Amino acid sequence: MRLMSTAAGKPARDPVHHPLFARYYARVSVTAETRLGMAGVRDRLLSGLSGRVIEVGAGNGLNFGRYPASVAEVVAIEPERTLRRLATEAAVRAEVPVDVVPGAAEALPVKSEAYDAAVLSLVLCSVRDVRRALAEVRRVLRPGGEVRFFEHGRGGGGPAMLFTQRALDRTVWPLLSGGCHLSREPVAGLRAAGFELGPYRRLFLPEDGLRLPTSPCVLGVARKPHEP
Repeated sequence: MRLMSTAAGKPARDPVHHPLFARYYARVSVTAETRLGMAGVRDRLLSGLSGRVIEVGAGNGLNFGRYPASVAEVVAIEPERTLRRLATEAAVRAEVPVDVVPGAAEALPVKSEAYDAAVLSLVLCSVRDVRRALAEVRRVLRPGGEVRFFEHGRGGGGPAMLFTQRALDRTVWPLLSGGCHLSREPVAGLRAAGFELGPYRRLFLPEDGLRLPTSPCVLGVARKPHEP
């Protein structure tokens, strides 16, 4: 049975509201599945997951159809209303139970130590507070729980690329791209939040052709340590 969350009483104000960008992202992300090779990246990101999973910043739900059958449940947090509606539609078509829930990464509306894994897919670039968001991910994971991450950010292209990313971050990019930042470093953020880094690899999307400020990416695994 599919679980679909609805708020009781008067609906709360959405923590994120980017309706124009959300519609643009929904179109571009579908194209990127084949044109940029995102479908294969999603398969690698989610392969081998099991148990209860929380996906933070689910967007329009393109991950849902790629979760393996060993996943018992996905709770998908999405703050933006337009993307959340699309994610809810995608959840109905998923092979595993998916519950789409409003909420912000910095204050996840779920219990502590309730999940076996967390999925972060192109979300740390746009959260308001990376440190608080990752602290929340650590809170809701069971000891030893995995973080599967695929993020774009700083890396590759040398000083010229980094200068361009930082210049765009200080000017037009966050305004045009739903709060996205180009020069964040997700691996450093995970390490600073106390996660143990597992294997990860840096890659470019697209892998061939022109290198854009959005091209440097990282795909990997981290783990919440067992408390002593």
